[in-house]
Amino acid sequence: MADPEKVIDEKAPPTGGATQLEHVGNIDNVKGVKKVVEVRNAAYVAATTQSKLDPWSRDSLFLYWCCFVSFLCSCANGYDGSLMTAINAMEYYQHKFSSGTLGSTTGIIFAIYTVGGLIAPWFAGPITDRFGRRGGMFTGAIIICMGTAIIASSNVKGQFIAGRFVLGFGVAILTTAAPSYCIEICPPQWRGRMTGFYNCGWFGGSIPAAGITLGTSKMKSDLSWRLPLIFQAVPSAVVILAVWFLPESPRWLMANERDEEARAFLIRYHGGGDANSPLVELEWHEFKEGIEIDGSDKRWWDYSALFKTRSARWRSLMVLLMGVFGQFSGNGLGYFNTEIYGAVGYDNYMQFVLNLANSFCSAFGAGCGVALADKMPRRKVLVIGTAVCSVMLAINGGLSAKWAQTPDDQKNLNVGRGAVAAFFWFNIIYSFAYTPLQALYPVECLHTNARAKGMAMYAFVVGAISFINLYAGPIALENIKHNYIFIFVGWDLIEATLWYFLCVETVGRTLEELEEIFNTSYPVAASTRKNTVAVKESGAVAVVDQTY
Repeated sequence: MADPEKVIDEKAPPTGGATQLEHVGNIDNVKGVKKVVEVRNAAYVAATTQSKLDPWSRDSLFLYWCCFVSFLCSCANGYDGSLMTAINAMEYYQHKFSSGTLGSTTGIIFAIYTVGGLIAPWFAGPITDRFGRRGGMFTGAIIICMGTAIIASSNVKGQFIAGRFVLGFGVAILTTAAPSYCIEICPPQWRGRMTGFYNCGWFGGSIPAAGITLGTSKMKSDLSWRLPLIFQAVPSAVVILAVWFLPESPRWLMANERDEEARAFLIRYHGGGDANSPLVELEWHEFKEGIEIDGSDKRWWDYSALFKTRSARWRSLMVLLMGVFGQFSGNGLGYFNTEIYGAVGYDNYMQFVLNLANSFCSAFGAGCGVALADKMPRRKVLVIGTAVCSVMLAINGGLSAKWAQTPDDQKNLNVGRGAVAAFFWFNIIYSFAYTPLQALYPVECLHTNARAKGMAMYAFVVGAISFINLYAGPIALENIKHNYIFIFVGWDLIEATLWYFLCVETVGRTLEELEEIFNTSYPVAASTRKNTVAVKESGAVAVVDQTY
């Protein structure tokens, strides 16, 4: 440790590739203290505190546009969630395909979308590594437009199912490339909000889908279901037109030996044009240490980077947990909202209205989660949020059971309303806890060289669990009805317990610095340790007590 009395020159530019820090043994030895805080990484705090990045500069606004284009990729995925929920209840759709609102045929139509999502990830990783994050987004968007053309022109059930498969294939490629792009272009101090906002694009798709289907539901023709399907291509069309005008990810550029372009990106968008910015120096130093020029990302068939070391296995475990828990916490019930509302007494039109209202409420929950994503510990949010989800589902299931067991002439409307209210609260809490982190947390946990293939693995797991949700869901609701909800009550409690013991905290650290955390014997404990630092009036940072 440095001499406690030593005071370094706060105006000197950082040297050695990272921000210099003053180390002191006692807070009384620090001059000009503005505040004392506990942080997870002192170098990160020093770099972000001293960097003068204007969030309203022209370059920052353009960076927001870049993130918005990736946001549209998430919209394409969210659109389908509300779309099929509503279309499945439409008279002319049922007349055309006679699939029924529940049962195995409906399960196949819903679940074939995820089958495309199960196959696509094995192509998505190599495409995104070989042609860049922009190339992955472009490829996925093209395939979605093809799927839209197939499904919107369907006159037979087989063509409709084929179109759903193609759509799922394209979405899986989009959702592999887009979150990687978003998190890799963001300054670290904006990472949580910007990448959390990406996954809120799900509501940017689901809300318009619910609104459009509400409007077309009264049409007395096949246009009632064809028009909403056509609109599914809109987000992808914008991505196709815009993506090649965006800068490529600096991490991908450096991994492909385009160092000058990568550094120019960092200076312009992370350093506010200052080549000596402490944040630029910190990131550049960590890029050089952490990115392998000849890694497994250069070999399309090689997924060993996900499992070959202890650190890699811990990282992959976090990805797998989010992939499973993020899809199997009861949120899959949302595909069958209209059936759930109908089961507690609401007519067909009110089911559409409630579907739209639920989308708005869920979006509100997700928005609150995004706003706090750079401050709230991931681990605490996941543990508490999942436990509360279990409570809300228990209330919903209990009230639904009471409604079902009460004779029609004795039913109390307040019981049905209470069941719907509990289901709304479940969706709000789930969206607060999971929606911002579903894209953010896996990407944070993955190393740059394994990020695209890791996200492909994540997409595969999401597709597999979604298939179970979408195929088994309508069958279960038809046969065991509200009792299906109680499965998730118990499962969510198990999830909360596993998050407590296994979740590695990632907030407040650079992506490269997390390597040190994952290399420890028990990353969960290491990730929760903090440094006490003093922030000076000048913006300089002094480490008061190094505990990690």
